[in-house]
Amino acid sequence: MAAQAQMDVGGILRPQGRPDLTTALQPHHGTLGTRAAAHLLRRAGFGGTPDEIARYASMRAPDAVAALLDLPSTGSIAPPSELDDASRSYAMSDSMDRTMIRRERRQAGQAAITALQLWWLNRMLSAAPLQEKMTLYFHGHFTSRATPRFPWITYNQNALFRKYALGNLRELTRDVSKDAAMLIYLNGNQNVAAHPNENYARELMELFTLGVDHYTENDVRESARAWTGWRVVNRTDTVSFDASLHDSGIKTFLGRTGNFNGDDVVDIIFAQPQCARFFAASLLNWFVYNDPEPPLVDSVAALLRRHEYELAPVVAAILGSGVFYSERAYRALVKSPVEFVVGTYKTLGLKQIDEAALPALQQMGQRLFFPPTVAGWPGGQNWLTSGTMIARQNFLTRLLGSQTLADSSWLHGLPLQSTSAARELADTILQGDVAPASLFELQSYLGGAGSAALPSLSAENYGQRVSGAAYLAMATPAYQLN
Repeated sequence: MAAQAQMDVGGILRPQGRPDLTTALQPHHGTLGTRAAAHLLRRAGFGGTPDEIARYASMRAPDAVAALLDLPSTGSIAPPSELDDASRSYAMSDSMDRTMIRRERRQAGQAAITALQLWWLNRMLSAAPLQEKMTLYFHGHFTSRATPRFPWITYNQNALFRKYALGNLRELTRDVSKDAAMLIYLNGNQNVAAHPNENYARELMELFTLGVDHYTENDVRESARAWTGWRVVNRTDTVSFDASLHDSGIKTFLGRTGNFNGDDVVDIIFAQPQCARFFAASLLNWFVYNDPEPPLVDSVAALLRRHEYELAPVVAAILGSGVFYSERAYRALVKSPVEFVVGTYKTLGLKQIDEAALPALQQMGQRLFFPPTVAGWPGGQNWLTSGTMIARQNFLTRLLGSQTLADSSWLHGLPLQSTSAARELADTILQGDVAPASLFELQSYLGGAGSAALPSLSAENYGQRVSGAAYLAMATPAYQLN
């Protein structure tokens, strides 16, 4: 029998012996405390400011999760104005010089995608955190790449993911299958009865809903036939169904036979027990830890089926569960570059992400709207290489300048006593998760190590020393982990 777990003062469950996975999804009890609150805000968003962490620390888990699940309507969200500039470039008269038209359209489209990347990063920083975290999850799950020639297509897919942030997985899968960006990326726009294109049919099962070895090559062919006939009008980002291009014959798919269309294919897929297990494992890898145990996957899969693939109650159960606050889950995931960048701005209490973050993200290995393959970003330990770690350090060096110190909601207010300042930095940035050697390094740096002039923290060297100490804290191994 599994031993009882005990809770430390930070709200993290520390199991004595082997955890009991049959009760892993039971609710977490008690007030969160600082460490558990920071953990929740990192996983359900992109971290928290010191004030936000303090506010959530006083809550019980169900109340904290309920606050995060209270998402605003997406109907009033205004896209970046550069998208309209790109649209106007397509209104240029065809009688104009064609070389100039192509150049203007290319430049306008690239500017629109850049603006869209920065716009989304700032939504991650300042808008509903769980809404944007789930939008990012779907961006990496239902993968496609930006279309700079038609940037509205990219924006509309991003808006679709935001609309379904805590919605129904089955309905999202139907809609994204007929989304213009997906139709272009995986050749659905070229899928016609005379020459079926199997690209989307294969990835729909292998990468999006079932996983490898849970379908046959005949299932791929029959699914491709079912999806024939969808077309994209690039200039207007409209999608239409052309019945004359659709294969209306009888199809046999995953053991079922009928005159199926694409929606029927999705319904049949979601009726498979493996589909629930696939999404359960994916959500656990996103929110809790990698390689979740089969019994835990089965428990979440049962929740998905019970709630008809509605995400809100399932995500609520995961974020409020004992396993989510377990020691195994705590700082068990590597921060993606986006999580690292947005989380750093959030931790420092900064209000705006500037355009310099975009090349930094690319150097770290994550360029929004441009995943490397249809499988998305590999993630995990793949984020941490010698090159990407240098890129993270360069980002911190650039960000932690004098202006950042002035704009930070708390960094400019540390005590002048070096030991106290080091402890406050470690507590605020790392919630105390700092090795003794790293804490000693912080204290030594603030105390003047390596400087003959002004050897200890003072008003005269405050900016330099505090910025350098913040860099040291954010360069620690713990800060790279969610």
